[in-house]
Amino acid sequence: MSMFGGGFGGHGGAIPGGLSGTSRKGGQSGTPFAGIPPELAAGVDRLEATEPEHPKPHEPFRQQPDHRPLTLWSMLANRPAFLVSAAVAVLVEALLLQAGPLLVQVGIDHGIVARDVPVLVGASIAFLVAVGLTAVASGVRIRQSGRLAAYATRDLRVRIFSHLQRLSLDFYTKEKAGVTMTRMTSDVEALQQLLQEGFAQFLIQGLTMVVVTAVLVHYNVELAAITLLLVVPPLAALSIWFRKAADHGYNRQRDAIAALFSHLSESLYGVRVITAHNQQHRSVVGHREVVGGYRDANDHTGRINAVYGPGSSVIGLLGLAALLLIGGRMVLRDELTIGELTAFVLYLNAFFQPVQQLVQLYTNYQQARAALGKLRGLLTTAPGVPEKVSAIALPPASGGIELREVSFGYDSERPVLRDVSLRISPGETIACVGPTGAGKSTLAKLVARLYDPDRGTVLIDGHDLRDVTLDSLHRQVGVVPQEPFLFAGTLRDNIAFARPDASEAEIGAAVDAVGLRELVDRSPGGLDTVLHERGQSVSSGERQLIALARVFVAAPRVVVLDEATSSLDLRSELRVEAAVQRLLDGRTAILVAHRLSTARRADRVIVVDDGGIIESGSHEELVAAGGRYAAMYATWESHAARS
Repeated sequence: MSMFGGGFGGHGGAIPGGLSGTSRKGGQSGTPFAGIPPELAAGVDRLEATEPEHPKPHEPFRQQPDHRPLTLWSMLANRPAFLVSAAVAVLVEALLLQAGPLLVQVGIDHGIVARDVPVLVGASIAFLVAVGLTAVASGVRIRQSGRLAAYATRDLRVRIFSHLQRLSLDFYTKEKAGVTMTRMTSDVEALQQLLQEGFAQFLIQGLTMVVVTAVLVHYNVELAAITLLLVVPPLAALSIWFRKAADHGYNRQRDAIAALFSHLSESLYGVRVITAHNQQHRSVVGHREVVGGYRDANDHTGRINAVYGPGSSVIGLLGLAALLLIGGRMVLRDELTIGELTAFVLYLNAFFQPVQQLVQLYTNYQQARAALGKLRGLLTTAPGVPEKVSAIALPPASGGIELREVSFGYDSERPVLRDVSLRISPGETIACVGPTGAGKSTLAKLVARLYDPDRGTVLIDGHDLRDVTLDSLHRQVGVVPQEPFLFAGTLRDNIAFARPDASEAEIGAAVDAVGLRELVDRSPGGLDTVLHERGQSVSSGERQLIALARVFVAAPRVVVLDEATSSLDLRSELRVEAAVQRLLDGRTAILVAHRLSTARRADRVIVVDDGGIIESGSHEELVAAGGRYAAMYATWESHAARS
């Protein structure tokens, strides 16, 4: 079964747009669907009959970063057939576009002036044929360049997404989600726009200028030299200025749109807090500031284009005026025919039309170039938890864990843990307690290798975690976070997330083991009930039970629970704790405990504070010792008694 297949068309059905696997009578296969209206059913049948069968995509994920340089050429070179066919179509189109002025010259000089009607008719027919062939070449070019751009940006999106999956938690701690979204959306779209039409137009207009220059020289070397010398130097100087100004302007524009996405994302995720504290006005003011920054960046690039566009037009018109003056005198002296002068004017006009096109194309190029720089920066970001090329698969673990003189800090100036050593026996349950910010969760994250220690070593069964593959490690170390994340999809998909190939019996056993049967039975679709985004349609306790069932199905040897009951009411806490006990049976476990009722059931309790472990022992031993844990337990017990 495909993960979230009904929601995204993953069952391989023929209907585009994610409707595959959905009953026309309104049945559910992942997402609610009201059914296809009867008047559209015949059209859908025809569409299904012509829709080709697509093989299931296979995108292997590798922990090793992709070190291929990201360039525009590398994006295009992966599809040589499309690239070659598009290039040939561009060449043919560029040549055919220049047939018109030549045929006009033939028609004037050898048809009208010579009063030869057959030549005039032949030139006219040839003109029409050239127009038709140009349309065909243009159609082929648009089709092939569009397919090339679609495949290239598809490959790029997959590469970026794979790299985002490869990056460690430290990246997502520092980088805003909206900025990352901008890389995948706006920046990739800027590249797609350039690849789909921009490159082809660059080639067409560039070839046009080369062909026109050759033709002008062929007609009259002196006139061509005078005209081009009057035009090319000022145009080149203006273009150099534009490039320097645009480099800065479009980089500023990419940063501004990233800030816009970031603020929008944060505001949407925090809308409940904004509403609860009546800060809508403040949020709107903040967004106005961000939008204003994006507007200022667009104004800046607009001013640059306002100088370059009209400036190049003025240069072209002055060149055309000079041509008419000089060429007209040459016609009067019989050094040039009227047809050649007409062709000369048309060709010169054809020389400047690409300049106008290139102004817009260069704008697109600068936007894509700025986007490419941002994407290149993302793809060259190294994972904070890298996998060695020589890493080995972690053998089936018994669950013995050891920390040897481990030190770690989220920044170099404030270490959270200093020279921590700890040994956990296979099958032992350890509860980590201590004040907020003492490093309890950090210790658990190091065991799961969500971070690497700055100094020291973390081992499972004697294997340094940095020497084993991340895939084999995460298959044997399960994590239940404080706030479990549920995906938009069915209950079954969320429970089997770590093992999509889990059988119905395994999923059912997990449901019964963690106490989810009541939720499944009362849900209208049972395990096929669709959950809302981030699991908003179920309670906090039920989300926690689903997260536990997910780990139960994964069947790891080591389980890390990060304050799994801290945000639950008493009834939900009791249900979750009972599920936890069944989950931990026979497994090594590290429990980050906020409520000491959880710590009390552990085989051993460690008290984490001041960057290290200050106490270690069973619940009874630490209470009898009368130290930090005993004081914490007495305080907790008195609060529990009053409540």
